[in-house]
Amino acid sequence: MAIRAIQEARDLLQRNAITQPPVPVEELAKRLGVRLAFERMDGEISGMLVRDPVANIAVMAINSSHPGTRQRFTIAHELGHLLLHQGSPVFVDRAVRVNFRDLHASSGHHRHEIEANAFGAELLMPEHLMIGAVRRRAGLADEAVVDELSERFRVSRLAMENRLTNLGLLLPR
Repeated sequence: MAIRAIQEARDLLQRNAITQPPVPVEELAKRLGVRLAFERMDGEISGMLVRDPVANIAVMAINSSHPGTRQRFTIAHELGHLLLHQGSPVFVDRAVRVNFRDLHASSGHHRHEIEANAFGAELLMPEHLMIGAVRRRAGLADEAVVDELSERFRVSRLAMENRLTNLGLLLPR
């Protein structure tokens, strides 16, 4: 199900000649014409995407009270929605699309959320870069690898641990 999401993330990285971490996710959003707004929001909301197809604009609001690593993943996740999903219009003066990132989204039960999460993980922690990075750190303890790579890729420790586990590069706890 997430194959298309992963390929779309890889294509975006390739089109923008991004070959090293950390991925400049804010710059990618701007290159795609997305306006970024960092605002304090309810703690459960990570961000939202508002797309107006009539005016051909997209605005992404990111919860400024969340840690920077979380904000980066939220941007990557919302870019996944932007590139993968048409969405259902919500009418506010004109047709717009709104995606909220909340606890339901984080749980990954909805197909669009699973795809956006897969897109975000591949965008920020591309599989081929992860494999190379782990190989270069052979012999280090798992904890040290997770710590070092989460810093290098500018993602949370939990996101890195999950990514390495999902790629089969780290044994699950």
